Amino acid sequence: MKQTLKPVLLVLALCSVALSASAQKFGYVNSSLILSEMPELKQAEASLEALQTQLQKKGQTMLEKLQADYAAVQQKMERGELSPKQQETEAARLKAAEEELGKYEQDMMKQLQEKRDALLQPIYEKVNKAIADVAKENGFQFIFDQGVLLYADESQDVSRLVKAKLGI
Repeated sequence: MKQTLKPVLLVLALCSVALSASAQKFGYVNSSLILSEMPELKQAEASLEALQTQLQKKGQTMLEKLQADYAAVQQKMERGELSPKQQETEAARLKAAEEELGKYEQDMMKQLQEKRDALLQPIYEKVNKAIADVAKENGFQFIFDQGVLLYADESQDVSRLVKAKLGI
């Protein structure tokens, strides 16, 4: 009896595993499309563009000042108005201004990246929460992003459900 019970239990266990595997629901979303339709993303992009323009304007002003200072020193040197000691001092001053401009450019990139992260992180979290809510509400075990899929049945596209959850 024990010998026949073991194979029967094994078959039942395998059947239950097979049934549970076949009951899994998969879906996919087009997160790029969803994000592009969100007003919050458009506002964030506009804010980033405004900040970038402002920072670039200041950088351009610094560059123009450096170029003007360089031209002025060059003219003084050509006219012989600077002693060798003064030339060294002016060269050091121009080099320091050039380094300051380089540092400003690095700081500008860092500031833009930090602002981008601060503005976009809540938007991404909102979309991810909506995807998770749709998955739970509709019994999906897995939802993939369309950009990664090689093939997907269109009936499994849950993008419209996520959009509805986000109100877009």
